[in-house]
Amino acid sequence: MSTTPVIEVENLNVRYGDFHAVKDLSFQVRPGELYALLGTNGAGKTSSLEVIEGHRAAASGTVRVFGRSPGDRAAVRPRMGIMLQESGFSPDLTVRESVHLIGTLTRRQDDVDRVLGVSGLTHKAGTTVSQLSGGEKRRLDFATAVYGGPELVILDEPTTGLDIQSRDALWGAVDRLREEGSTIVLTTHYLEEAQERADRIGLMHQGRFHREGTVVELTQTLPSVISFALPPGAPTPPVEATRTNGAFHVETFNLQDDLRHLLGWAHDAGVDLRELQAGPTRLDDVFRAITSS
Repeated sequence: MSTTPVIEVENLNVRYGDFHAVKDLSFQVRPGELYALLGTNGAGKTSSLEVIEGHRAAASGTVRVFGRSPGDRAAVRPRMGIMLQESGFSPDLTVRESVHLIGTLTRRQDDVDRVLGVSGLTHKAGTTVSQLSGGEKRRLDFATAVYGGPELVILDEPTTGLDIQSRDALWGAVDRLREEGSTIVLTTHYLEEAQERADRIGLMHQGRFHREGTVVELTQTLPSVISFALPPGAPTPPVEATRTNGAFHVETFNLQDDLRHLLGWAHDAGVDLRELQAGPTRLDDVFRAITSS
């Protein structure tokens, strides 16, 4: 597999009049990886993706997709599938007709029935778009994005409106795309999806890039947490802790040793550690730390 980045963004700036939406953004997406671009509403994610997709011009900076300008649509668009937050399908076309139409426009080759099966829409092939539920429309968005197995797939909030079964099916289809070599760029407000699936994550806030790395690299920037409650009359625990509503909370960068020490003390003292929980920082904790700074 080539080591040349699929996407290269360098000092990207996007403006809407006097509003500076994206500020000196730089990052790369490597071949075959799932890269999650995350941030609060208004962080600049969609504006950045619109430039990458060729839908918006940058105020300044450089963006390359497959080594080309996104404006070189003839070279770039056939290799890129895009699942927007909302798509403008004709309400009078059937699902089959919509997939065939959009697929033809991409200039990629595929079998419509195969794509309907991948996206879980076979039973809706003859249904008009106007009769689809919100979740079914998201599956149609996905179907048109992955038509022809594009080398790069951009998924903008792909699982919004999907039930658990449909969500699992969509991620199963994404996994198969990756096995076939596709590169995935994801934006989502479901941080657990990014934590579970992303190879690397970029965190944006107020138009700027704050942090980038693997889940482990990002979560290790904050301490792990041990929380527990003690029965009345129990001795003071031998760890530095804060107490809120009767529960003790320990923040530590040495989770294993501190937890072993606490459990040993509880055993020796005959103390029941009630509601004991211990684990590393989660991605949402990193996210909150950035947005509150």
